[in-house]
Amino acid sequence: MTRAISVALLVGGVVLLYFGGQSFHSPSNDVARFFTGSPTNKTIWLIAGGIVATLAGLIGLAMPSSKR
Repeated sequence: MTRAISVALLVGGVVLLYFGGQSFHSPSNDVARFFTGSPTNKTIWLIAGGIVATLAGLIGLAMPSSKR
């Protein structure tokens, strides 16, 4: 994985986590949590996707690049 892709994944993951956090505290999500006891599917997917993308970006940056 190249550094550019790793950085893009890291930035994209942080953005997804930000929007997932915003969605988690939205009024519509509060109503959904009141009736169902869990956040909306959109919120769950944003947070899960953010975690996966952030971890993939961090792992890609942590791995040493192979020189040919």
